Amino acid sequence: MPKKSITLAIEYFDTTMNTINNRYCVILAGGVGSRFWPFSRTDRPKQFLDLFGMNRSLLQMTYDRFATVIPPENIFISTHEQYVDLVLEQLPEVSRDRILAESQRRNTAPCVAWAAYHIRALCPDATLVVTPADHLILRQDVFCDAIVKGMEFVENSPTLLTLGVKPSRPETEYGYIQVGNEIHDTISTVKTFTEKPNRDLAQVFVDSGEFFWNSGIFIWKVHTIIDAVRQHLPEISQRFESCLESFGTLDEAEVVQRQLAACPNISIDYGVMEKASNVHVLCAEFGWSDVGTWGSLYECSQKDVCDNVALHGRVLCYDSHRNIVSAAEEKLVILDGLKDYIVTDSENVLLICRKGEQQRIRQFVNDAKTKFGNGYV
Repeated sequence: MPKKSITLAIEYFDTTMNTINNRYCVILAGGVGSRFWPFSRTDRPKQFLDLFGMNRSLLQMTYDRFATVIPPENIFISTHEQYVDLVLEQLPEVSRDRILAESQRRNTAPCVAWAAYHIRALCPDATLVVTPADHLILRQDVFCDAIVKGMEFVENSPTLLTLGVKPSRPETEYGYIQVGNEIHDTISTVKTFTEKPNRDLAQVFVDSGEFFWNSGIFIWKVHTIIDAVRQHLPEISQRFESCLESFGTLDEAEVVQRQLAACPNISIDYGVMEKASNVHVLCAEFGWSDVGTWGSLYECSQKDVCDNVALHGRVLCYDSHRNIVSAAEEKLVILDGLKDYIVTDSENVLLICRKGEQQRIRQFVNDAKTKFGNGYV
């Protein structure tokens, strides 16, 4: 090979490796999973549970997925300080300095901002993927291709990119994105965001073909998201700008906790994505579910001939249809004449609830806590 060709090949390799090494991921794993109560508890919420009998929790599955497209040493976990030991237990390959632990829950906008400032201190030109820890992805090859395509796009455009999923049903528990003009191979502008429409409106969205589910997975350059937070959430950016010298130091966590405590409780979707003008959506079909409720878990689980789902335990069903059941592995559960119910027996709580009333589970949690104390939540 001519010397010039060798030089060009080396330069191309170096450029490619630098690009890959500049790619980071933050997995959001601090939620309490109250909609999955009582299977999900405050001390061990759903992201740390093995919902599908695969010997891997949702958090572990998320880490495994992203470790195929992002250097593992560039994957960070954002969580509540209560769950640090659980993260270290389930992901021993993640060092403690890659866990961003909050002492207070301030929703996703402040924790995304902290992650962006933290990673910018390590790599000013970083590309950042932000993802929840509790999603199910059935077509991982398609998903990983979409993530790579999204990273390549934002590396050449000052864009806030979200992943949109083609809806398969009029789901009322998801947010929807109305797409505009396609500007680059399945990447389009965004017209509107709509959060959790009623069933009739959700059906209109699905029938129109213009709306996609909002997956809550985002891709951007760190400087792009920091600029967006400065513009749309100055009360948050000012907190972090006031302590820039602490990022990357041993004092960072302590200093940042004080700033987080004063941040508003607001999501990155509402605080930035619904307001910014440089938002685009990459539309794909990769078998996605946010596994946010018993109903969504039912939809993506294997069913018997009567459309019942038995997640855990031993289950016998008689004249029973479209139920979802979870119990201790050694417990026998018998259903007779039950239709469209959630039946879950976990530790000291038995819940029997109509699937159509699952939005009341948060009320059940609050009432149990008020009347009987924290031992049941």
